[in-house]
Amino acid sequence: MDWTQEITKAATRLEGHTVRTPVLSFDGFGLGYPIEMKLEQMQRTGSFKARGAFNTLLSSDVPNAGLVAASGGNHGAAVAYAAKKLGHKAKIFVPEFAGPAKIGLIKRSGADLTVVQGEYANALQDAQAYEAKTGAMQVHAFDAVPTVAGQGTLTREWEEQGLEADTILIAVGGGGLIAGAMAWLGNRRKIVAVEPEKAPTLHTALARKAPVDVEVGGVAANALGARKVGQICYDLAVETGTECVTVTDDAITKAQVALWQECRQLVEPAGATALTALMSGAYKPAPDERVAVLVCGGNLSDDPFG
Repeated sequence: MDWTQEITKAATRLEGHTVRTPVLSFDGFGLGYPIEMKLEQMQRTGSFKARGAFNTLLSSDVPNAGLVAASGGNHGAAVAYAAKKLGHKAKIFVPEFAGPAKIGLIKRSGADLTVVQGEYANALQDAQAYEAKTGAMQVHAFDAVPTVAGQGTLTREWEEQGLEADTILIAVGGGGLIAGAMAWLGNRRKIVAVEPEKAPTLHTALARKAPVDVEVGGVAANALGARKVGQICYDLAVETGTECVTVTDDAITKAQVALWQECRQLVEPAGATALTALMSGAYKPAPDERVAVLVCGGNLSDDPFG
């Protein structure tokens, strides 16, 4: 796979469809050193997912039956938004714990939404059944080449914006976002994967030497709650030797509060997870190591403004 070519093509496709999100240099959070943050929660529909959704739709022949996607919330919102903008119908399945804000975001897009009991894996089963029944095109949340290439445009864009960091910390759920970063960067920069202790998909896969199902839960489950990490992410993590650390729910909540109190960035738990690794000491940079954090999502479970 020529990932550089795939991501470069994706970047061209996405022109005019996605936002070039800002980068902030910040000295705070009690760290004692500056960090660089890319504020991807300012992307269309509040997360990086719009990149993969638009790239998938723009690089595919969408059937008359339209699109179907399973999601913890953010991916579904992105597919629904992209489908509306490009004139396709979309069927979205989400678990109950997606929360009212993400469910409302999908509903406002005009997509046909079904809320299912259980977790992301249950929504995925229903989406696959709908795909088999109707012939709709499945837009996978993380483990598909067009999705990963679309997410890879984020890191490509960040480098264009003057990224100076030696190390980038990125939250992991199913692994599409970090897979895009690994695919674009290779070993040119160090990438650290950060996962909640209650959803350790990549951490477990690396320990078991293969993607396996894990129990998922915790405060970030509606964004980082995939039961098994994607094969693409796993393969790239092994290839690049990517390090993986885990953080507690309490530490994630503290980082989420700190982002609001110190720099007025209102983000969901998943969006604060990468920063958590620095604040909690789960990842400790070397004295001269320049670090960057990806803030990946801003859709809280409850809409703060109704």
